[in-house]
Amino acid sequence: MATIPKDFVNYKSTPLFDKDTVPKMFLHLHNTKAGVYGKIHVLRGTLKFYGFKDRRAEVETELLIEVGQTAISPPQYWHKVELMAADTQFRVDFWAQADSDIVAENQSERDAN
Repeated sequence: MATIPKDFVNYKSTPLFDKDTVPKMFLHLHNTKAGVYGKIHVLRGTLKFYGFKDRRAEVETELLIEVGQTAISPPQYWHKVELMAADTQFRVDFWAQADSDIVAENQSERDAN
């Protein structure tokens, strides 16, 4: 599994998701933005992470993420998740290089609120 480079910062986090609030796109094939790592935190239950080499490829990685565990999706990596238990809860932290435009844009949004 990927590791987040040391010069990257957590610029945004999702709310806590469960079976009723998980965005549908998370359950279907999607990818992280260029220059962005997603770090998945499972706080209850179990989540299954599926990784794909590209948009039309077969599954190349299947990973069960248990309570207290994390998994990292690297930039532009195609993936989806599956909630394996009715009580599963998770969130995703997004990381980018500290001096990147995406971090600056998100800081501007925070400052405006």
